[in-house]
Amino acid sequence: MTSFKKYNPEIKSALAELGIESPNSFQAKCLPKIKGGANLFAIAPEGSGKTSSMIISVMQKLNSTALDDSPRALILVKDKDAALKLEAEFETFTKETDLRISLVYEEQNINHQKDDVYLGTDIVIATPKRLSKLYFLNGIHLGELKLFIVEDADFLIRNDFHTDVARISESLNKCQHLIFSESFNNRLEILQDTIMQNAHIVKK
Repeated sequence: MTSFKKYNPEIKSALAELGIESPNSFQAKCLPKIKGGANLFAIAPEGSGKTSSMIISVMQKLNSTALDDSPRALILVKDKDAALKLEAEFETFTKETDLRISLVYEEQNINHQKDDVYLGTDIVIATPKRLSKLYFLNGIHLGELKLFIVEDADFLIRNDFHTDVARISESLNKCQHLIFSESFNNRLEILQDTIMQNAHIVKK
C-alpha cells in the first residue's frame, strides 16, 4: 500500500488538509487487512499512527455517510478524557461528512446518553462499564454494528475491563473486531482465546 488512492474522497480530503500524502510503514501493513475485513490486533508504540488508522478505517467502513439510527461502529476507551480526545480527533477527519458521534461515559447522566443515542448515531465512543450498563438497560441497539473496536487497549491491564469487553462482544451479531494497543499483554491474550480467535496480529 503506497497511497490512499482507493479510500473515500472525504478521507483523502482530510488527509490532504493534514499534509499526509501516503501511509507510514505501520499503516501500510494494517490498513489493507482492516479494509479486507480481517479481525486484527494492531500493536505499535505511541505515535505510530494507530489512532489515525482506526479513524480512516471507520470512515471507510461507514462510507463516510450517516445511515439510519443505530450505531455501526463502537469504540471502547479507557475513560472520559480518552473519549473526549478521540472525539476531537475524529472531528478533524469527519468535518466534511454528516457522520454522527455519541459519547458514553460515567461522568454524564445516563438518561441523557440514552436519549442522544436513541435520536440516531453512527459512531459510539464509550467506556466499557457505562456501555455495559446502557446496553443491559436496553438503552442502545448494537444489532447493526459493523465494527467493534478497543482503542489504546493497554488500559485493560490495570483493571477488569476485559470482562466487560468480552461480555459485550459475545452479545453482538457477527462484526469486525479491531484492537489497538502499544503492547500485546496478557489481557489481550485472553481476548485472543475468546473473542479474537483467528485474528491477525500486526506489529511495528
